[in-house]
Amino acid sequence: MDLQSTATEQNQNITPLPLYPDAFNTTEWHLVYSIIPPYIFIICLTGISGNTFVLLVFLFQRSPWNVPEIYLGSLVLADLLFLLCLPFWAINILNYFHWTYGEVMCKVVNMSIIVNMYSSVYMIAMVNVDRYLALVQTMRARWFRKKRYAKVICLVLWLFGFVMSAPVAVHRTIRYIPGLQITACILDYPSNTWRLVHHFNLILLGFLLPFLVIVFCSCSIIRVLRKRSQNISIQERNDRKATVLVCAVTVLFLVCWGPFQVVTFLDILCDYKILDEEVWYHALDIGSQSSTYLACLNSCLNPLLYVCSGQYFRRKVSEMYKRRKISSGSVVTALQRSIVSTYLTRRDQTKPVVI
Repeated sequence: MDLQSTATEQNQNITPLPLYPDAFNTTEWHLVYSIIPPYIFIICLTGISGNTFVLLVFLFQRSPWNVPEIYLGSLVLADLLFLLCLPFWAINILNYFHWTYGEVMCKVVNMSIIVNMYSSVYMIAMVNVDRYLALVQTMRARWFRKKRYAKVICLVLWLFGFVMSAPVAVHRTIRYIPGLQITACILDYPSNTWRLVHHFNLILLGFLLPFLVIVFCSCSIIRVLRKRSQNISIQERNDRKATVLVCAVTVLFLVCWGPFQVVTFLDILCDYKILDEEVWYHALDIGSQSSTYLACLNSCLNPLLYVCSGQYFRRKVSEMYKRRKISSGSVVTALQRSIVSTYLTRRDQTKPVVI
């Protein structure tokens, strides 16, 4: 969501405006105006409902959180905060990118996108690392798989996400664009170097580094599970089910965020004149829109994976439902006994005394 714009003489980074003013009149951009806002609202409605449900299950379960649940709970919280900010951008598109919420919300909404991207990918990486330590390095890394370490790591990853979003918070501002006659929420970097550093960080720190960690852990886990497939215990079956869920969440993240990283890389090639910007500008504009909101789909679909693929999670939901049902039945029984007891007491008090 940070393609460079030449709509002004200062060549400012207007996000996510097209590179040229007349590009607004193309069929593709009319489709963006008509399709993207309702798509975002649907994602927000389903995503907020699903992530809230998953978070409530984690919060109200009887047993304390284990290490994977700490990472997954933090991932759900990151998705939830991101989805709460996303409707502002949908309304911004409905207004043809005319921002009406002030500079503070301009910074907050766009910071939430960056924080979500970094925190999500590293939380997924840490879940894979935890599965790797549990299945591959079972004895050696037992000391590291402690809940207090997981909580500290989550805190560090959240701080890392906020640090990586700091340049966006500093340089995001609202500016009037004469060529488009709108007041837009833009990235106004002091030089193009800032923008290139931001894009390199998105690709290297926000994707490639955690991706390599995820691939290494996943390949090691799959290799170990194949060796153990002949004689597998109940605990190992549970580990396998948990690993399948982790792999599904990882694949979904790669499918949703991969195109965004590809578009970012192509944009860097245009900056270095390896690709002709005049040839690629329209494709990058539409590609930026499509890939960005495909990435948003990741925050909406993660809860469905927990419910559909995770038997461990479904068992937790079933246990909570049974516990609530028993608790509700106990309350009803106690209430009925209280009513009967009150009725009998009053009847005895009003009964005439026989001498």
